[in-house]
Amino acid sequence: MKLVEASLLALFGAAGLSMPAQGQQAGKLFFEGDMVKGPQPGQAGPFCVLQSQFFRKQQVAWRVRVLDSDGKQVDDKGLKSLMVELSNGKTVELKFKPHPPRVTPTDFFWSGSWVIPEDQPTGSFTYRVSRGRTADGAKGAIGRG
Repeated sequence: MKLVEASLLALFGAAGLSMPAQGQQAGKLFFEGDMVKGPQPGQAGPFCVLQSQFFRKQQVAWRVRVLDSDGKQVDDKGLKSLMVELSNGKTVELKFKPHPPRVTPTDFFWSGSWVIPEDQPTGSFTYRVSRGRTADGAKGAIGRG
């Protein structure tokens, strides 16, 4: 996870974005995450590896870890929902799940995926990770990329 943290710090630092969450009554939330190539039928792996370039019909997967101000992971009991909002208006709901799936998990992330449509314009796209509501009712954005 150190490599992921360093990559995100470089990404957010270079883009001039801040990683801390907007304040909420129960304290600030912080996140770390990445985008990886997701498994698609008929497409060659490897999957779940960091990638900086994605193509039409590929599955993009987000893996996000949310941390509270004490550095403890926030799971689905502390955060009711988390989503990725794409610049094209689409949203991807993230679920708190074990990884790797279908075997003994070694980690847990908020994750979700999106298959890039055939008509998606080429070039960069932006996204933002936002929370619906925390267990205490607070809501708002926690980061963007």
